[in-house]
Amino acid sequence: MRARRQNARPAPRREMLPRETLAMMEALRAEGKQLPNIKLIKTPAQIEGIRRAGDVNTRVLDAVEREIAPGMTTEDIDRIVARETKALGGRCAPLGFEGFPKSVCTSTNDVVCHGIPSEKTVLRAGDIVNVDCTTEYGGYYGDASRMFCIGDVSDEARRLVEVTRQSVNEALAHLAPYTATLGDIGYYINTYVTQFGYSVVRTIGGHGVGLAMHEDPYVCHVGRKGHGMTLVPGMVFTIEPMVNAGREEYDVRGKEAWEVYTRDGSLSAQWEHTVLITETGYEILSY
Repeated sequence: MRARRQNARPAPRREMLPRETLAMMEALRAEGKQLPNIKLIKTPAQIEGIRRAGDVNTRVLDAVEREIAPGMTTEDIDRIVARETKALGGRCAPLGFEGFPKSVCTSTNDVVCHGIPSEKTVLRAGDIVNVDCTTEYGGYYGDASRMFCIGDVSDEARRLVEVTRQSVNEALAHLAPYTATLGDIGYYINTYVTQFGYSVVRTIGGHGVGLAMHEDPYVCHVGRKGHGMTLVPGMVFTIEPMVNAGREEYDVRGKEAWEVYTRDGSLSAQWEHTVLITETGYEILSY
């Protein structure tokens, strides 16, 4: 979904955060490091709420993975997501967000993101599809997406899907509190992807999440190592690179102006995790 700010739960106050985190932040600030505003750092109670929402979101995507099959429409996927989310006590956050008409985003083949489920879009053998799910549960949000290969897909399509998945792992491997930066995330993803001749969409990216569906900071998947905001414990955001087999340019189409297509018609893939920065590294809250 478009990373625009929403009304969210009250931001944490300094006294609600661990002293060790605040002390390290003060030391880094004295060194001239760029650090997050206090409101971007979640309290232990908020993290637990986001963790529960993320677990529900993961379970919804698990249901999609069990049922997705050739011959199914993307509208069928929407129904699975709506059914499972309701059964688990959550709410489909995309539904009605800035006018979005469905419960989930389903982006097939050359659709980069924000694909709108439809009875007219039938999944056929050879297709690749991204299912991007965001769940609100107990006032907190979990967000993740997965790629699915429908039936037998081409070697080209499968390689794109796997390279995109591995690019997320490359970024995760370098997450560390007080030393890693947002720029590192983009650096490692883009460095990995471009060696295969692919391109990363840089103007649509990840975002803070947890108290609202979209929060600061913006997480670009093209970056400079060691640059940008330093990551500190309590930050929660998504890593969700959109990787095109061709050029990175895209067009927004459709009467709702939601669906994003590769301009050159090449395939596109995306994987998304919600990630928490911890004192020792990171924790994946939804995948």
